[in-house]
Amino acid sequence: MNRVIVNEFITLDGVAEDPDGSAGTAAGGWAFRHGPEAVAGDKFKLGSRLDTGALLLGRGTWQLFSRLWPSRSDDFSTRMNTAPKWVVSRTLTDVSAWNNSTVIGGELTDEVRRLRGERDVIVIGSTSVVQTLMEHDLVDEYRLLVFPTVLGTGRRLFTDPAVARDLRLVSVEQNGAAALLRYEKTG
Repeated sequence: MNRVIVNEFITLDGVAEDPDGSAGTAAGGWAFRHGPEAVAGDKFKLGSRLDTGALLLGRGTWQLFSRLWPSRSDDFSTRMNTAPKWVVSRTLTDVSAWNNSTVIGGELTDEVRRLRGERDVIVIGSTSVVQTLMEHDLVDEYRLLVFPTVLGTGRRLFTDPAVARDLRLVSVEQNGAAALLRYEKTG
């Protein structure tokens, strides 16, 4: 069965906002302070899922990635660049900067259900998109790269008590200073 897989850089206290500093927040850049070994390459262990799945990205994440990924040519970057990309935006119309990108035309949750019927849906960053998917119980797996940083402020991934649920730990793996935690929803 195909899955919706959420991939997030996250602090120990649950902040997912501005891990690379590109949004210019006061606390931004926290993930990259731990060195390239924690953030470079296929840290979320997506591997061949990128060959058969589709990326789902919010407008801000897509705009950032469309400036970074197309010029890269290593194996992981090639997979990112060739994967189909679905962009969630009400304002963006031109997605030609990154090949295989399409703006979602319909309602997000309906489109995700349709896509999941065809392939895995891989969400990277895109916190607003993830929170909408969580509200509609559409996330099957979380891959959280947890950094040993406590910010005390910033936009958190998990904020809505209405979407609270138990998850099952699948694996834990150290990546430099960070740890990749994989969780699946139960039931």
